[in-house]
Amino acid sequence: MPGRPCAVSSTWVVSRPWWDAVCSAILPLRVLPAPWRSWRSVLPPGIIALSGPTCLSGPNPPQADWPGGARLALQFVLNYEEGGENSILHGDAASESFLSEIVNAQPLPGVRHISMESLYDYGARVGVWRILRLFERKQIPLTIYAVAMAAERHPQVIRAMVEAGHEIASHGYRWINYQYVGEDTEREHIRKAAEILEQVSGQRPLGWYTGRTSPNTRRLVAEHGGFLYDADAYDDDLPYWERVGDTPQLIVPYTLDANDMRFAAVQGFNSGDQFYAYLKDSFDALYQEGAETPRMMSVGLHCRIVGRPGRIMALERFLDYAKQHDGVWFCRRIEIARHWREKHPYGG
Repeated sequence: MPGRPCAVSSTWVVSRPWWDAVCSAILPLRVLPAPWRSWRSVLPPGIIALSGPTCLSGPNPPQADWPGGARLALQFVLNYEEGGENSILHGDAASESFLSEIVNAQPLPGVRHISMESLYDYGARVGVWRILRLFERKQIPLTIYAVAMAAERHPQVIRAMVEAGHEIASHGYRWINYQYVGEDTEREHIRKAAEILEQVSGQRPLGWYTGRTSPNTRRLVAEHGGFLYDADAYDDDLPYWERVGDTPQLIVPYTLDANDMRFAAVQGFNSGDQFYAYLKDSFDALYQEGAETPRMMSVGLHCRIVGRPGRIMALERFLDYAKQHDGVWFCRRIEIARHWREKHPYGG
């Protein structure tokens, strides 16, 4: 089939003349399904996109060629969100309702949710420091997904992270759901996030992760430019390239399963033992596969969640378990991105 598969994506990019010829030769346009007819009229001249199976993953994933011949690249993400969440105090219409000890909490319109505010405050007052001390003891680096408003409110925390050698990546300007945020507002938030994090940390963020994205997020991030990777994906165990408009964008997928957020989910972790067991099983599977095709494992953490004393010990047990294995590259996500760009540059 003439065309180019987007690396490990579900889209084929096909020349419009070829596609129009197929349409004309095989079926009159009037009998094509409505979505196909509309694609011919709304896509840019010369290009048409067709839904298709994943292209470059599956039976033959690329050889990662991690440093030192590692079987597994293992990286930990600490989400720093406390201070950027929904709150009447932040000028929002309702209180926060997501990812807290109050499972299935509902937003309270027009009034403060004092308990929710206090639960988030725990992450900034206690949890973050407990986690930073643990990773310092274990000598393992972190990637910080920093919400810019939270960083602006707690600059001393960001400075401590930088001094410890952790990567500061952007987690957006606010810790809110961007699904229904207007495009112009989201574009401005991306600009502000990059600017604030550079001011607070002293270094430009090179990674991006919104989390609760809109349909516009990936395009707006690519248009802004300056990011070596975009992490708003959960669809692979390795990085891959995706063409966003005219911009080749490296995607370094993240995780919502090997993630302490499941302590705040209805069908999630009920104890530290469950968290440890899930991380261990994930590690064992990827480490075993990595003997033939090296893999990547991401672990997601939150200050207000795993920073609680009843959960931190499970995380420590997993760190100790992983460190017992040879051939594991403990790294930051920016190092994965730089490695992939060097070993697997965009192929056009």
